[in-house]
Amino acid sequence: MTDKRTPSQLAEDMPLVAHLTELRSRLLRIVGIWLLIFAGLFYFANDLYTFISEPLRVFLPEGTSMIATDVASPFLTPFKLALVSALFLAMPFILHQFWSFIAPGLYKHEKRLAVPLLASSIVLFYSGMAFAYFVVFPLVFGFFTSTAPAGVAVMTDINKYLDFVLTLFMAFGLSFEIPIATILLVLAGVVDVAKLREIRPYVVVGCFIIGMVLTPPDVISQALLAIPMWLLYELGILFSMLIKKRTQAEHPPEDQPEA
Repeated sequence: MTDKRTPSQLAEDMPLVAHLTELRSRLLRIVGIWLLIFAGLFYFANDLYTFISEPLRVFLPEGTSMIATDVASPFLTPFKLALVSALFLAMPFILHQFWSFIAPGLYKHEKRLAVPLLASSIVLFYSGMAFAYFVVFPLVFGFFTSTAPAGVAVMTDINKYLDFVLTLFMAFGLSFEIPIATILLVLAGVVDVAKLREIRPYVVVGCFIIGMVLTPPDVISQALLAIPMWLLYELGILFSMLIKKRTQAEHPPEDQPEA
């Protein structure tokens, strides 16, 4: 016999302690897989740093190199990189755990939309990071090293460099999530496609302001963040319109939550 209760009613029937126990269990799994990946990456921490620093090192003047100004930096900096890299690599598993936690409270049609949205968000986040590494970093570091005054040797501290690139990785990774955020806002009824088109000029200005805040103070890196953000916003409008039409076309009147 099919259970006619809504997802929220099904969730209410589950004791709070059971919810908290399940959440704790999933958080422990997340921490466990994160540490497991970290354990595998730690041995290659120095190789990871060599790879991540390549976009800057190719532009360093001959006879110069990166430096470590703190005593513990040669160990702690690759350690931190391995830890953060493990978190990035564990992101699909982390999202899957959160999805499994909230899935029982969703309708069938919501689940059908959520799965491709989750998969797309992972792909877009990694795409943003790849765009930063292969496109933005060479342009930014080439510009910075070429503008050094005469007599100044460019010798960047390894920890400061890591903080810099991690900030850009996060900025571009999150900015590439704009289509997903746009689609979710439309599906949730917070805003409609017509309103998104109406506020387009403000969004474009906002993209350049965000680019100015999150990137180094040069026009190249600011534009390389702002322009993709704007294009991704337009992509989000397009997909929101298509998904909204499909949802309205289907709109099963007897749509019932799964038992």
